[in-house]
Amino acid sequence: QVQLVESGGGLVQAGDSLRLSCAASGRTLSSYGMGWFRQAPGKEREFVAAISWSGISTYYADSVKGRLTISRDNVKNVVYLQMNSLKPEDTAVYYCAAKRDFGSARALGTDPASFSTWGQGTQVTVSS
Repeated sequence: QVQLVESGGGLVQAGDSLRLSCAASGRTLSSYGMGWFRQAPGKEREFVAAISWSGISTYYADSVKGRLTISRDNVKNVVYLQMNSLKPEDTAVYYCAAKRDFGSARALGTDPASFSTWGQGTQVTVSS
Protein backbone atom coordinates (compact mmCIF):
# COMPACT_ATOMS: atom_id res chain seq x y z
CA GLN A 1 0.00 0.00 0.00
CA VAL A 2 1.32 3.44 -0.87
CA GLN A 3 1.37 6.21 1.73
CA LEU A 4 1.08 9.87 0.72
CA VAL A 5 2.26 13.02 2.48
CA GLU A 6 1.45 16.51 1.20
CA SER A 7 3.52 19.61 1.89
CA GLY A 8 4.00 23.15 0.64
CA GLY A 9 0.82 24.81 1.79
CA GLY A 10 0.75 28.17 3.49
CA LEU A 11 -0.69 31.66 3.72
CA VAL A 12 -0.22 33.82 0.63
CA GLN A 13 -1.73 36.91 -0.96
CA ALA A 14 -3.93 36.94 -4.04
CA GLY A 15 -1.80 36.69 -7.16
CA ASP A 16 1.01 34.78 -5.44
CA SER A 17 2.23 31.28 -6.26
CA LEU A 18 2.72 28.07 -4.31
CA ARG A 19 3.97 24.63 -5.19
CA LEU A 20 2.46 21.69 -3.37
CA SER A 21 4.26 18.37 -3.18
CA CYS A 22 2.91 14.89 -2.56
CA ALA A 23 5.60 12.43 -1.53
CA ALA A 24 4.91 8.72 -1.67
CA SER A 25 6.40 5.88 0.31
CA GLY A 26 5.77 2.18 0.56
CA ARG A 27 5.36 1.59 -3.15
CA THR A 28 6.39 3.23 -6.38
CA LEU A 29 3.92 5.74 -7.78
CA SER A 30 4.50 4.59 -11.34
CA SER A 31 1.53 2.22 -11.13
CA TYR A 32 -0.86 4.92 -10.00
CA GLY A 33 -2.83 7.67 -11.59
CA MET A 34 -2.75 10.66 -9.26
CA GLY A 35 -5.15 13.42 -8.40
CA TRP A 36 -5.30 16.61 -6.41
CA PHE A 37 -8.52 17.55 -4.64
CA ARG A 38 -9.46 20.36 -2.29
CA GLN A 39 -12.01 20.96 0.42
CA ALA A 40 -13.06 24.35 1.69
CA PRO A 41 -14.87 24.79 5.03
CA GLY A 42 -18.49 23.72 4.75
CA LYS A 43 -18.07 22.40 1.23
CA GLU A 44 -17.65 19.00 -0.33
CA ARG A 45 -14.28 17.76 -1.50
CA GLU A 46 -13.81 18.74 -5.12
CA PHE A 47 -11.57 17.65 -7.97
CA VAL A 48 -8.72 19.96 -8.97
CA ALA A 49 -6.37 18.08 -11.31
CA ALA A 50 -5.25 14.61 -12.35
CA ILE A 51 -2.24 13.09 -14.06
CA SER A 52 -1.85 9.70 -15.66
CA TRP A 53 0.56 7.09 -14.33
CA SER A 54 3.14 8.01 -16.99
CA GLY A 55 2.69 11.75 -16.70
CA ILE A 56 1.78 12.00 -20.38
CA SER A 57 -1.78 13.20 -19.86
CA THR A 58 -3.30 15.71 -17.46
CA TYR A 59 -6.83 16.89 -16.74
CA TYR A 60 -8.07 19.96 -14.86
CA ALA A 61 -11.18 21.38 -13.32
CA ASP A 62 -12.42 24.38 -15.32
CA SER A 63 -11.93 26.65 -12.31
CA VAL A 64 -8.16 26.11 -12.26
CA LYS A 65 -7.27 25.71 -15.93
CA GLY A 66 -4.40 27.96 -16.94
CA ARG A 67 -3.40 28.70 -13.34
CA LEU A 68 -2.59 25.32 -11.81
CA THR A 69 -0.29 22.67 -13.26
CA ILE A 70 0.03 19.08 -12.11
CA SER A 71 3.24 17.15 -12.76
CA ARG A 72 5.04 14.10 -11.43
CA ASP A 73 8.50 12.62 -11.04
CA ASN A 74 8.26 8.85 -10.87
CA VAL A 75 11.95 8.53 -10.06
CA LYS A 76 11.60 10.73 -6.98
CA ASN A 77 8.13 9.31 -6.26
CA VAL A 78 6.60 12.79 -6.01
CA VAL A 79 3.61 14.55 -7.54
CA TYR A 80 3.45 18.35 -7.69
CA LEU A 81 0.78 21.00 -8.01
CA GLN A 82 2.14 24.35 -9.18
CA MET A 83 -0.36 27.04 -8.25
CA ASN A 84 -0.06 30.46 -9.91
CA SER A 85 -2.25 33.56 -9.81
CA LEU A 86 -3.89 32.33 -6.64
CA LYS A 87 -7.32 33.67 -5.71
CA PRO A 88 -9.11 33.82 -2.33
CA GLU A 89 -11.53 31.18 -3.63
CA ASP A 90 -8.59 28.76 -3.88
CA THR A 91 -8.47 28.68 -0.08
CA ALA A 92 -8.93 25.07 1.04
CA VAL A 93 -7.21 22.00 2.36
CA TYR A 94 -5.52 20.32 -0.59
CA TYR A 95 -5.25 16.54 -0.77
CA CYS A 96 -3.39 14.25 -3.12
CA ALA A 97 -4.86 10.88 -3.95
CA ALA A 98 -3.76 7.73 -5.74
CA LYS A 99 -5.66 5.33 -7.94
CA ARG A 100 -4.14 2.17 -9.33
CA ASP A 101 -4.92 2.78 -12.99
CA PHE A 102 -3.03 2.83 -16.29
CA GLY A 103 -5.54 4.94 -18.19
CA SER A 104 -5.47 8.57 -19.19
CA ALA A 105 -5.83 11.42 -16.71
CA ARG A 106 -9.38 12.14 -17.88
CA ALA A 107 -10.30 8.48 -17.48
CA LEU A 108 -9.26 8.59 -13.81
CA GLY A 109 -12.42 10.53 -13.18
CA THR A 110 -13.24 13.33 -10.80
CA ASP A 111 -15.09 11.40 -8.09
CA PRO A 112 -13.08 11.33 -4.85
CA ALA A 113 -14.65 7.98 -3.96
CA SER A 114 -12.85 6.32 -6.86
CA PHE A 115 -9.40 7.10 -5.47
CA SER A 116 -8.14 4.53 -2.99
CA THR A 117 -5.34 6.25 -1.08
CA TRP A 118 -5.21 9.75 0.39
CA GLY A 119 -2.74 12.00 2.13
CA GLN A 120 -3.53 14.01 5.24
CA GLY A 121 -3.88 17.31 3.38
CA THR A 122 -2.11 20.66 3.43
CA GLN A 123 -3.79 24.02 4.08
CA VAL A 124 -3.67 26.75 1.47
CA THR A 125 -5.00 30.16 2.48
CA VAL A 126 -5.14 33.03 0.01
CA SER A 127 -5.83 36.48 1.39
CA SER A 128 -7.34 39.28 -0.68
